[in-house]
Amino acid sequence: MEKECPVDFITVNENRVRLTALWVLLLVIVSFFTYALPVFIFLAIDFFLRAFNFGKFSPLNILSGAVVKQLKIPNKPIDQAPKRFAAGIGFVLSILVVILLLTGFTKTAFVFAIIFASFAFLESFLSFCAGCYVYTFLLKLKVIS
Repeated sequence: MEKECPVDFITVNENRVRLTALWVLLLVIVSFFTYALPVFIFLAIDFFLRAFNFGKFSPLNILSGAVVKQLKIPNKPIDQAPKRFAAGIGFVLSILVVILLLTGFTKTAFVFAIIFASFAFLESFLSFCAGCYVYTFLLKLKVIS
């Protein structure tokens, strides 16, 4: 399947994005063992900030920026639109997990948390943006234009 990604011609540092995905992965893994509702509430807020163009206020983005600067990790420009779309998916997944945990569907929440962790792992370690595939799928369904 040929993928399509949203484009806005504004660049971000891919290394910073991948580090942020690592923080997400670690938080989701911690929540596997604790079913920690506050973790997913935090992630929902953080993803909301990044998805709706308030990334400069995102705690995970700020942390990643500080680590990138401290470790002098080079800038690797990449278009921000696919990353914002993926953050929107992260927002939806985190809200879904919060709702499932609040309503007692912990096993279903766990399944969605595994999907969440898988997306974060793919981005962080393989620079594979699953969001572009979701975007392409939604385009084919004509859900987005």
